[in-house]
Amino acid sequence: MSILIKNLIKTLQKSTKQSIDNKEIILDKDLPKNITALKEIYSYPDNTDVQFRSLHINGLDKTAMVVFISTITNTKIIDEHIVEPLLKNQLKDSRIENIITIQSYKKKNNMKDVLIDINTGNAALFIDGEDQAYLLNVTNFEGRGIEKPDNETVVKGPKEAFNEKAATNISLVRKRIKNEKLVIENITVSKRSKNEVYVAYIKDVANEHLLNNVKERLKALDVDAIQNLSLLEQYIEERKHSIFPTVLYTERPDRAVSFLEDGYIVLLMDNSPDSLVLPATFWSFFHSSEDHYLRLIYGNFTRILRMAALFITIFTSAIYVGVVTYHIEMVPPDLLLAITATREKVPFPAAIEVLLMEFAFELIREAGLRVPSPIGPTIGIVGALILGQAAVEANIVSPIVVIVVALSGLSSFAIGDISMNFTIRIIRFIFIIAASLFGIYGMTAVFTMGLFYMVSLKSFGIPYLSPLSPKYKSSKDTLFRRALQNEIFRPGYVKPKDMTKR
Repeated sequence: MSILIKNLIKTLQKSTKQSIDNKEIILDKDLPKNITALKEIYSYPDNTDVQFRSLHINGLDKTAMVVFISTITNTKIIDEHIVEPLLKNQLKDSRIENIITIQSYKKKNNMKDVLIDINTGNAALFIDGEDQAYLLNVTNFEGRGIEKPDNETVVKGPKEAFNEKAATNISLVRKRIKNEKLVIENITVSKRSKNEVYVAYIKDVANEHLLNNVKERLKALDVDAIQNLSLLEQYIEERKHSIFPTVLYTERPDRAVSFLEDGYIVLLMDNSPDSLVLPATFWSFFHSSEDHYLRLIYGNFTRILRMAALFITIFTSAIYVGVVTYHIEMVPPDLLLAITATREKVPFPAAIEVLLMEFAFELIREAGLRVPSPIGPTIGIVGALILGQAAVEANIVSPIVVIVVALSGLSSFAIGDISMNFTIRIIRFIFIIAASLFGIYGMTAVFTMGLFYMVSLKSFGIPYLSPLSPKYKSSKDTLFRRALQNEIFRPGYVKPKDMTKR
């Protein structure tokens, strides 16, 4: 009999331990029992920033316990608006909600829900004799202030950028959209770290099918932790190995808001100084937020420059290799003699020359990004000058190759989006290799296959080259923008509920 009782006790202890591990515990009216479970879950007192503050509520003659993580909560608010009012209370029939002077609170009776709130910076108030906890909003995560954008700089326009606090980023969005139809939903996307993604959309504009598609992908994630949007982007994109990005990254609140107003979905997250815009087409990567801040002629002029830079960076080096190697008859005689004279002592074929210099340029660019900021530009300039001059004097490359590669490399900086910038840099090497093998015909074949590939791409069900292919009704803001008064329609490919803006 005694053996049976011992086995039963062991089974109950094991069951209790498993429930604690699973955190599926319904709170008990016995305060010490709840606190014991919490201390075991949080490994107290080994876990030094988890605080248990015991107090006696005068008037009610009850014992209470405040549980919070000191490193992510505002302890001053806890002292002034929770602990102090409870200690000073003299009313015998007063309710807890009327005693504490906190801004917002909620009640939960499940340990799992309580733990989620404590881990996100809220404080939990347990009262002896009550089988529920009061979850009080006292979050205070540390973070940097609002600064200027690093990657998407503009001369004319707002200078605010997102930071690593989702609450701050949401406030920057709401500052620009003062509308009750702006909805911010939160979805937990990881099991262990409980990382939350905030889905922003305008309810009477965003398409329901697109919104449900985004939510389903987020809810289907089965991972322990996703710490920021850069990692989340790789989980939710459709083609993991595509050379073209299908999710737009932006660190500018004004740009994110402009997409929201057109019916797009925007994702925000803690630890991410940026937002993700869904879906994304090729043209959205090509555009800049400053295009609309400038007057019509100025904005389109910058787009012409950006378009020219795109073609220069992709084709210049490849055309040089193809023409010099296979199509010499295309070069005027005087220019051909000049090129031949500069290449007379160079022992390498034109393709090897260009690839060496392109690779060296990429190394200098990467080194300039990784070294400390004060010396980064200096290393880039000095490295490029010394390397180029020394290579020419050593007859490893010809002077015209240095000019071609420098022009191609500088033009790549005109594309502001970092993801599309990587795409263009990789494509440049593909075209150079194609030109070295098959000349202009190889470039034409690669360009045609690239167009076919881009047409096959989709971003959350939206064709990548929309609204040109397939054609949709829109404001025709693709290669060139129109006058603001003539931008009447929202993009038809996102199928917004309200198609007209004006």
